Amino acid sequence: MCKSIPEMEMDAQLKTQKPLLSAAANNYNVIYHRCYWELDPAINFIKGRITTYFKPSVQNFKLLEFDLIPSLHVDSIKYKQATLSYTQQAEDLLQITFPNTLAAYTLDSLTVYYKGVPSGNGFGSFIQSKHDTTAIIWTLSEPFGAKTWWPCKQNLADKIDSIDIYVNTPSAYRVASNGLLLSENITGLNKLVHWKSRYPIAPYLVAIAVTNYAVYSDYVPLSTKTLQVLNYVYPENLSTIKNDTKELVKVIQLFDSLLIEYPFAKEKYGHAQFGWGGGMEHQTMTFVGGFYLSLLAHELAHQWFGDHVTCGSWEDVWLNEGFATYFEWLVTERYAKAGWLAGLPDIVTNICSVPRGSVKCDDTTSVSRIFDGRLSYAKGAFVLSMLRYKIGDAKFYAALRNYLNDPALKNNYAKTPQLIAHFETSSKQSLTKFFDQWYYKQGFPSYHAIWNQDAAVVTVTLSQTQSDSSVTFFEMPVPLRLEGKTKDTIVILNHTASGQVDNFDINFEVMRLRIDPEYKVLSDNNSVLSLKDLLIQNIKLNLYPNPSTKKINLEGLPYGSTLFENEIYDAFGKLIYSNKNHSIVLNTIQLDTEGLTAGLYFIHIKTNLGAATLKFIQE
Repeated sequence: MCKSIPEMEMDAQLKTQKPLLSAAANNYNVIYHRCYWELDPAINFIKGRITTYFKPSVQNFKLLEFDLIPSLHVDSIKYKQATLSYTQQAEDLLQITFPNTLAAYTLDSLTVYYKGVPSGNGFGSFIQSKHDTTAIIWTLSEPFGAKTWWPCKQNLADKIDSIDIYVNTPSAYRVASNGLLLSENITGLNKLVHWKSRYPIAPYLVAIAVTNYAVYSDYVPLSTKTLQVLNYVYPENLSTIKNDTKELVKVIQLFDSLLIEYPFAKEKYGHAQFGWGGGMEHQTMTFVGGFYLSLLAHELAHQWFGDHVTCGSWEDVWLNEGFATYFEWLVTERYAKAGWLAGLPDIVTNICSVPRGSVKCDDTTSVSRIFDGRLSYAKGAFVLSMLRYKIGDAKFYAALRNYLNDPALKNNYAKTPQLIAHFETSSKQSLTKFFDQWYYKQGFPSYHAIWNQDAAVVTVTLSQTQSDSSVTFFEMPVPLRLEGKTKDTIVILNHTASGQVDNFDINFEVMRLRIDPEYKVLSDNNSVLSLKDLLIQNIKLNLYPNPSTKKINLEGLPYGSTLFENEIYDAFGKLIYSNKNHSIVLNTIQLDTEGLTAGLYFIHIKTNLGAATLKFIQE
């Protein structure tokens, strides 16, 4: 069985990185990087010079810090014809001292010259390997790995406004990277490749991949322009992948219509094949190990959610991964609906396989927690699905467009409260309770329905238990399907209290009630009890004394009936007592109710004549 997208992504990050956060002070803004790298895919080594334009954001600025691992040796740092002093700290910190204080908010620049083996200390995000028999080098910096191969300010607060990337490599190879390809110039045995991007970019999204790529493009007609999808793939896989990437054209058009225009339309979208089975949403050039539609759709969605608007903390990683997973599901639902419906129960089972866990990441030092497939990906996506169901399609997509177009967020970082504000504005309702229950807190509900039909009125009592004590009650509109012999209907019970009773006018005989058959609400371990005697015909059953104190009698079964099972449930549908796998000849059943707390209960029996459910009160 193929691993899921989050499993593959988490595996890759766990293999390549250890959880080290940014140490560099956030007291300056990065305006521009000009990156020049020399590398040969056959050798695990990098040599580079990084010119950085920056503006101090504080007065008396004299010390600039980059994140950089110590195994990458700094040769020198140049500043206005001078060489600056620096120290490389064990905590992956490069500290650069200026001879004089720099003026706040004034543009300045310096260049760092460095070299070394990026994979030092047994971790990193710079991988040298082979495909077929050909060498390849590729990078993957999410979440903590940019500093393992180049000096940068690795945080989720300051995007690089623009970047130029130059890679000098043997002429047999091509280089895939962010932005627009401006030139590939061969000099002697080497090739100098120049990529340029003028969109703000998070440091972990800067990437290069170098090997003997075959290159081709797909083109996507959009409402105002045609978008190039530039594909760098292994020559041995070219013919197969060409057919696979064509399938993405309709997906780009779908996302472009539901959301805002593709965020990097002045540059490109693209794929570069690399050495593992998942994908990484490097801005304008996703790196993928496979070319199946769900993976391509997931990584494409990140261009809006993760690249254009990036989570402002790994605590909020669902703003990247939950959204990409949701839009991956949306594509599967639209273009492979039968498979989608068949797979929905497995999604719910996975999310509910553990009774606790919040979508909000509660340990940002743990790569496995950040990329938890059950919580950050699947439950995050299901929260979005429930939100769309709760507020409706028009308001849901309007909120997403406003979020993506927000001047404070576009090409920038966002946190969950900012997203919530847009959903509240669009829906014109408070969503504080919804997000408190489903995002910040833990667990899921189990619903317990008890129903009966009297003429044209169906009465439903809906109760709820919770898998985790952090939530005392999940408020949601719960769909119920009422099924008859030849027709059925969906009714919505706006569930605001456990034990809530609702009546519905139904013009046919209901044979069965099902809770949320289309999985609109995340729940598990649901139960349904019917007060209607569907199988025992023409028999009047009676419970006495009712209310009961110590014992209760069930009479009315014909003499000689055989009892196979009797059960007692409380008002929440919880099984209190069960007596199964026995056969007793009887016409009256006596049950011991001493010890039951006061309240409403239900007796369910199965006999050789059929089954029935009756209610009684315990005093």
